[in-house]
Amino acid sequence: MEPKMQRAPYAAAIIKLLQGPVYADDKNTWREILGWQSAIQEYFGKIGLQLTITEQDGFARVLQPEAAEDEEQPLPRLMKKQALNYEATLLAVMLREGLEEFDVRSDGTKYFLTQKEIKERIELFYKEQTNKSKLWRDLSKPITALLSIGILKLNREDAANKDNNQYEVKRIVKAFISNEKLEEIKQKLANYVHTIQQQ
Repeated sequence: MEPKMQRAPYAAAIIKLLQGPVYADDKNTWREILGWQSAIQEYFGKIGLQLTITEQDGFARVLQPEAAEDEEQPLPRLMKKQALNYEATLLAVMLREGLEEFDVRSDGTKYFLTQKEIKERIELFYKEQTNKSKLWRDLSKPITALLSIGILKLNREDAANKDNNQYEVKRIVKAFISNEKLEEIKQKLANYVHTIQQQ
């Protein structure tokens, strides 16, 4: 009988990081990640991954750097890239802006919005009701896209009226959209909206 291999004390933290972002409110895992940071970084480094910890916003995640063009044996992708369409990108930008505003005016750490409040933020981008109806016929699609990549988390569901569904905007949105990227996307979206409104 082969001797049982000793499990690393940070094994649970590694598994959770492979499942997705870990937040500071998962206190036990967060404490393990910070306490074993060097060992966890070394483990991921050996398999071509990178641990990123953003203590200010309270989350950690694993990234897979792009393979170099001249790399002879690039590693297979562990994480599939997910391109967001126009509506999902616009929604992500709205949420990123809203989180910035929340942090300035509130002492809280978690930012919640109902679906109705999300609609109200989006509508500020449009002047004509016809355009709003055309582009936002089904708000559930961009919301579902952001739920799938962890930017949104359903906090409370109202089956009778979806407008009352409440979502938490996860701080991982800052990793997807930096301050520089936010300004760049906002300008592109503003130009796009202006073009649509002229049609």
